[in-house]
Amino acid sequence: MKIETLLPLGKVDPGLRAAGTPLDISTIAEDVKLVEDLGYDSLMVEETKDDPYIVMALAAQATTRLNLGTSVAIAFPRSPATTAMSAWTLQKLSKGRFTLGLGSQVRGHIVRRHGMEWSAPGPWMRDYVQAVRSVWECWQNGTPLDYQGSHYKLSLMVPLFNPGPIEHPDIPIHIAAVNGYMCQVAGEVADGVRPHPVCTPKYIEQIMLPAVRKGAAKTGRSLDGFCVSMKPLVASAPDQVALEAKITDARARIAFYASTPAYRAAFDLHGLGELADEMAVLSKAQRWDEMPTLISDDVLHTFVTIGNYGTIAERLTERYAPVVTNIEFSIAAKTANEQQILRTLVSDVQATTCLSF
Repeated sequence: MKIETLLPLGKVDPGLRAAGTPLDISTIAEDVKLVEDLGYDSLMVEETKDDPYIVMALAAQATTRLNLGTSVAIAFPRSPATTAMSAWTLQKLSKGRFTLGLGSQVRGHIVRRHGMEWSAPGPWMRDYVQAVRSVWECWQNGTPLDYQGSHYKLSLMVPLFNPGPIEHPDIPIHIAAVNGYMCQVAGEVADGVRPHPVCTPKYIEQIMLPAVRKGAAKTGRSLDGFCVSMKPLVASAPDQVALEAKITDARARIAFYASTPAYRAAFDLHGLGELADEMAVLSKAQRWDEMPTLISDDVLHTFVTIGNYGTIAERLTERYAPVVTNIEFSIAAKTANEQQILRTLVSDVQATTCLSF
C-alpha cells in the first residue's frame, strides 16, 4: 500500500486537521523535505485557503523523489485550458511526479462563492476531464484542438499559448467522489478516485468500487494501475489522555458530515438516515454544540479508525487495505522521536498488500 500525507506535517495531525487549516507558505520547502525523508510515497494538497498549484510548485522544487498531487483542486471555476496549463507546468517542474486531483464542490459554493450556474456534477466532470486531455493531446502530439462536448467546445490553440511537448506527458487524473455516479465517471475517464473521508470501507466496497468497474466496462478501459486514494477519519495520539481529545474532535466531524446532504448516502448505507436528518435540523438551527453528543460509540467506530501510535498502522491497514491502493495518514512530527515513530508507521503501511483491480 502506498502512503500519502497532507501538509502541514509538523504542526497538526493531517488525519484530523480542521478543514481549511492554512499552510505556512514560508516553510513549505522545509516541510516537504521532511515528508520525503520520512519515506512517504506522495504529498497531497487540498484547495481551501491556499492555491494548491502554487504549493505544488514550491514542493516540486524542494524534492526529487516524492510524488506530488492535488488531493483536490476545484475543477469547475477554472476553465479546462487553465487547469491543463497548471498541470502541464507542474509536470515539467516535477519531472513527471504530478497527479491532478479534481473535485466538483457542492452547489452552494459553485453558485454563491464562484458565481457560476450549477449543472449536474457527474456529466460536467466527465466533460471537463476529456476537455483537459484534449488540450494535452494538442500540446504533446500537435493534434488540432477540436473538442466538442456538452459543456466545453474548444477549437483554438495558437503558438503563443502552446507550450509544446514535455518529457512526461501522461499526467494521472484522479476524481474526488462520494456518490456512485461520480465513481462511474472516474472509471470511464480518470486514473483514480479519491473517496471522501466519510466513505467507510463498506461504502467503498459496496457502492464505489462496483461503480468504478461499471464505468470502466462502459468505455472498455482496463483498470490496471487505477488508484483508490483514501484520506480516512483517524483519531490517534501517543497516550489515552491525548487520544480522548482526538476522539472528541472526531465526533464533531462525523456530526458535521452527517448534516451535509452531499454525504447522506454514506450514512444511509449504515442505516443512519434518521441520524442524518437530526443532524441537518440541528445544524440549520446553529445548535453545533449539541451535535457531537449524539454520535454514539458505534457510529464513532463505524466512521473513525482509533488507536494510539503503537496500534494505529495495523488498524488502518486491516480496515482499508482490501478497498484502497493509497492511504493518507500522518501524526505530528515536531521532535526526532515523533519523526522516528512516523517513519516506522509509514514503513509498516507500505509493507501491506492492498486492493488490486
